[in-house]
Amino acid sequence: MIQHKGTQHESAEMEQCIQNCEECHHICSETLNHCLHMGGKHVEPNHIRLLQDCIQICHTSADFMLRESSFHGLTCGVCAMVCERCAEDCLRIDENDPQMRACAEVCRRCAHTCRQMAATTAA
Repeated sequence: MIQHKGTQHESAEMEQCIQNCEECHHICSETLNHCLHMGGKHVEPNHIRLLQDCIQICHTSADFMLRESSFHGLTCGVCAMVCERCAEDCLRIDENDPQMRACAEVCRRCAHTCRQMAATTAA
């Protein structure tokens, strides 16, 4: 059993997914602030909403896993979709911006582990 913030979890895979969701929540929050400072195409309403969606679903998915909710596979499935879309959009906005590239990388890593959690719980 893995320990995370005083709670035991089923697997190392879940622990990794929780960490990836928390990291994605963090970098998307930083990226949202970065975009607001950059202005221009960085503040397109759909992009800002997507970052906000990613921030929220990553927090929710991590929370569901931390408390071992039987619904965590569902939240992880949605999280994977939102994270993948967020990664694509960050690169669409500015693939040469190091913050946007870093956000896309973390989002893709989170999407990967969330897809694994969703597939594991769906079986």
